[in-house]
Amino acid sequence: MSKPYAIGLDLGGTNSVFGIVDNEGNIVETVSMRTGGYTEADDYVNDAVATLMTSVEKVGGLEKIERMGIGAPNGNYLNGCIEMAPNLPWAHDNSVPIARMFSKRLGGIPVHVTNDANAAALGEMTYGIARGMKNFIVLTLGTGVGSGIVINGQLVYGCDGMAGELGHVIMRRDGRHCGCGRRGCLEAYCSATGVARTAREWLTATERPSLLREIDIDHITSLDVSIAAGKGDAMANEIFQFTGEMLGEACADFAAFSSPEAFIFFGGMTKAGDLLMKPIEETYRAKVMPVFRDKPKFLISSLDGAGAAVLGAAAIR
Repeated sequence: MSKPYAIGLDLGGTNSVFGIVDNEGNIVETVSMRTGGYTEADDYVNDAVATLMTSVEKVGGLEKIERMGIGAPNGNYLNGCIEMAPNLPWAHDNSVPIARMFSKRLGGIPVHVTNDANAAALGEMTYGIARGMKNFIVLTLGTGVGSGIVINGQLVYGCDGMAGELGHVIMRRDGRHCGCGRRGCLEAYCSATGVARTAREWLTATERPSLLREIDIDHITSLDVSIAAGKGDAMANEIFQFTGEMLGEACADFAAFSSPEAFIFFGGMTKAGDLLMKPIEETYRAKVMPVFRDKPKFLISSLDGAGAAVLGAAAIR
């Protein structure tokens, strides 16, 4: 008989959020801790388990826990490791067997890890808008651009567990520098930081009036651009048009290799709504091969933003 709960861990560079999730996808307990400040993986895991156990005891102890899933930057499902994650000092230059470390300290329960975008795709397939779908792509639009690709009901991991980095497909040859070391990546333009970079470039290159000029140029965020666009600012609206068009071009290319029934967008930038989604869909239909034109849906995640990452992690098996 299956046990009633799973643990989901959203392991970010700043915070770690744990949730105890029941079989219906309800988060019944949650607790968090700071991820930053640790230089050794053992110290992080020891403190994380101590923090987590306060919630585990509330639901009856480890004997009630079926499994644990971890969504983490550079999480590798095939080997259970976090591999050279730039925002985690204890995993920056090495491979950390995070799944095995947690399992050992939690009485041997099964623990799996994957990257945060794959976790989002699993969450959508298990608890969210992709229930019943077997072919779809989740694009996470946050500080970076992540992706989880599901084909024939299975996540794409590749030969080494690291496949599916659509945020690092080149959109502009010799374009902007990306944090991955390449130039012109989708992430460099269409992430939240990419939108802010576009704003700074355009404000510097022109003297056009804009509400964005009321903000210190070095501190402009994608939220500032969204607010200005909502107030009718022409430049801010054009920035979202530019961003949406590039995402639409990218989706047109992605359709050619997996023919998804849906593109599902997840993350803070989706709050821009039609400012972003309309140019994505219009550009997709203008640029894609005709055979794929009217097949996919363009959807925004139905999962609550605060708990979606935890739910996605809890769905990892």
